[in-house]
Amino acid sequence: MAQEQPYSVGITVRGYETDVQGHLNQAVYLQYAEHARWSLLMAAGIRQADLISKGVGPVALENTLRYRSELRSGDQVSVSCRFLWGERKTFRIEQIFTKPDGTVAAELTGVGGLLDLKERRMVDDPKEYFRALATDARVMGL
Repeated sequence: MAQEQPYSVGITVRGYETDVQGHLNQAVYLQYAEHARWSLLMAAGIRQADLISKGVGPVALENTLRYRSELRSGDQVSVSCRFLWGERKTFRIEQIFTKPDGTVAAELTGVGGLLDLKERRMVDDPKEYFRALATDARVMGL
């Protein structure tokens, strides 16, 4: 069963995360996106230790980030996360950074997979690993 609304997590921009122009630093957007992804996994009942015990770890293969509206120190932002499952070794991730008034601050699209930590190769069907570990697979769109 697919998720109806994407999972999201709220974050407050901290002053030390901004650049000289007062904008959220570009690298921090990726950290916020990563935080939302791990939060989603936790909400699905998957801990990092669970993945390691299965001998796998998530990997980011590609990220495209589009900046739409600035984020500044003290701003609140909601970072959504939606997994889009394919039939192969990779999956897509869509994330939207939204201000409380509905303004989109940024959009991230990415490609990820699960790495076999011993063989150092991508596993064939990552969604089945996630489904087996999750206590609530619906959060992940499974």
